[in-house]
Amino acid sequence: MLRNTLLAVLLLCYPVLAYFGLQHWSPRTMALVLLALALLRACAGRRQGWWPMAAAAALPALAGLVSDRALPLKLYPVMVNLVMLAVFGWSLLGRQSLVERMARLREPDLPPAGVRYTRRVTQAWCLFFVVNGTLAALTACFASDRVWALYNGGIAYVLIGAMFGGEWLLRRRVMARSDHA
Repeated sequence: MLRNTLLAVLLLCYPVLAYFGLQHWSPRTMALVLLALALLRACAGRRQGWWPMAAAAALPALAGLVSDRALPLKLYPVMVNLVMLAVFGWSLLGRQSLVERMARLREPDLPPAGVRYTRRVTQAWCLFFVVNGTLAALTACFASDRVWALYNGGIAYVLIGAMFGGEWLLRRRVMARSDHA
């Protein structure tokens, strides 16, 4: 448990670690670090289905290892957004969206209005991952390393938190309205 938490924190902090690491080491060295983190994550989380995130880290790490360039390493946040978009988007093709499945853990008899709402929230997250992934790609390709690290290691997490918080507030309003209906 502690090992998984530590690995998750290291991968979350990756943009800041990469920024400082690239100040002192070659991209190839940082690629080895990211590759090691990806392999540890894949091994530690193989039962929980974490392999897509491990692959998202391993692909840019391998490209950075071969090329000895920083750009592939800076594309890791783009890959994470692509994986998240795929997971949330794929769920929209099935009977239950990912957000609906999570909601049913708390409320197994989710009413039809709740099902519609959770589908909309899943769609909103898909849009978020498209926008966030695009901004991550733009900062990787066109911004300084400092701006890239600031956006991907800080601002993006604030935006994720705002999305969670905003959805929570909206859900409270929607539930209060449906309770009075």
